[in-house]
Amino acid sequence: MEFYILIAIIVLAAAFDFINGFHDAANSIATVVTTRVLTPTQAVLWAAGFNFVAFFIAKFIIGEFGVADTVAKIVVPGEGINILVIILIGLLASIIWNLITWWFGIPSSSSHTLIGSLSGAAIAAAGLDAVHIDTVLVIAAFIFVAPLIGMVGGFIITLITMYVSKWVKVKPHQADNWFKLFQLVSSAFLSITHGLNDSQKEIGVISCALIAYTVANPGDLPEWMAMTEFTTEQVHDWIPILCFTAIAVGTMSGGWKIMKTMGNKITKIAPMEGFCAQAAGSITLFITESLHIPVSTTHVISGSIMGVGATKRTSAVRWGVTIDLLTAWLLTIPVSATLAALLYFLLHGLF
Repeated sequence: MEFYILIAIIVLAAAFDFINGFHDAANSIATVVTTRVLTPTQAVLWAAGFNFVAFFIAKFIIGEFGVADTVAKIVVPGEGINILVIILIGLLASIIWNLITWWFGIPSSSSHTLIGSLSGAAIAAAGLDAVHIDTVLVIAAFIFVAPLIGMVGGFIITLITMYVSKWVKVKPHQADNWFKLFQLVSSAFLSITHGLNDSQKEIGVISCALIAYTVANPGDLPEWMAMTEFTTEQVHDWIPILCFTAIAVGTMSGGWKIMKTMGNKITKIAPMEGFCAQAAGSITLFITESLHIPVSTTHVISGSIMGVGATKRTSAVRWGVTIDLLTAWLLTIPVSATLAALLYFLLHGLF
């Protein structure tokens, strides 16, 4: 039974990455579509390609999967704790909540959905001792910190860009053409950092499951699956390739409902502002990836767009929409945790 649960976890992790891709596609492409730099089809292909490029950067340039390591440590092994069942139910709850928020066009966080679901299932199984509370609290704190960094970054980068544009005395029409090209570059970087952050969560989940199975059943798995601890050397290449491919294919599937919110509902976006928002978002995601903290790309780019809009005037940002977004963000972890706990009580007897 445990082996079948392990296979189900791998399949569900890939499915979650796929859903994460189309759920979060708007993060990378909303501004380039809104400003008509790319068509929706061109934009998703552009973003998906750079989502996968992130694998090579993580593997061969950065040389580690730090975010995955953090996620792999959320559930604490202990006597009587069936980590495989906890992960399975956590993934089920995450997928359900992601589909609900996608259906209603709510730009919630796939990262925090997964963290909340894993924590809720673990707490239902064995109490607070089954969760690495310090890690969860740091991740939860970045619900506020990540969009704040994005907002400040968006505000500062926009002011600098406006100053430079005036200094070189570029004509508005010419500036728009330049920034449309710059947006392609900033969108590519945002897609890369999106892939670095979001794909690694499932690498951590699959690795955690493989470690739990290998430790409980030594010698049962083939060499290309067995893992005893999370290290870059022990993370088999097929795991990140599977996860990065799934999120890239998911990104190609769209995410049009959420794009409407991310594109123009927060504030009106011009090419220059789209470039600034994407630049701020990609810098923020690179910082958090360096700190090994899984954050929400939705939160980051939303904060960046707010910061860009605030450079015009505070009323340029539709704060009513912002409050609705913040409410959804705050509810994501507790609602996901509650859903996972309920699923655990309903389903754990089957295993």
